[in-house]
Amino acid sequence: MTNVDWDAEAASFDEEPDHGLRDPEVRRAWAGRLRDWLPGRAGDVLDLGCGTGSLSLIASEQGHRVTGVDLSPAMVTLAREKLAGRDAVFLVGDAAAPPVGEQRFDAVLVRHVLWALPEPARALRHWRGLLRPGGRLVLVEGVWGSTEPVGIPAERLTGLLAPIAGQVRVQRLSDDPLLWGGPVTDERYAVVAEIRDSGQEGLEAAAAGQ
Repeated sequence: MTNVDWDAEAASFDEEPDHGLRDPEVRRAWAGRLRDWLPGRAGDVLDLGCGTGSLSLIASEQGHRVTGVDLSPAMVTLAREKLAGRDAVFLVGDAAAPPVGEQRFDAVLVRHVLWALPEPARALRHWRGLLRPGGRLVLVEGVWGSTEPVGIPAERLTGLLAPIAGQVRVQRLSDDPLLWGGPVTDERYAVVAEIRDSGQEGLEAAAAGQ
């Protein structure tokens, strides 16, 4: 999947129920989850691997200012069209090192991207650095396929987050068919990680070294 030509896939990408969110029930299901995962007050959200901007649109409708990043220019073009007139910016770039300069965000939202990156721990550290104090990482991941499964198990992801995050909560998503347009049997989940500030990390590191 990491070798997919996403520019070629862009035109049909939204045909998948959980990509286009065209079914009102699927859309409501994702909107309810995002309302829980993202900050309660309007803030700045960075949507990495944003695709055609379906989750960006929901975040925008909930009052957030959205910056979306995707490696595919065709996906970014569709996202810009989908959110035309809204407080949203879409950039072509690498999700692992997004081209956002010194801008900081209240939440970094990443769906089905981390598992495909060659150095997920490094990406998580970089994303942590893009957050304001008290910000959160919202990571939607899973393990897909039965014969040759791909993905990242929840236990591995929480382990990667342990050095950089404070409170981490895991929500299992496999048992909610509305999110996917039908029942699924593989592992799908979301992790919401509240990020410690650097001072707290330093104190804990010093304590651990005594």
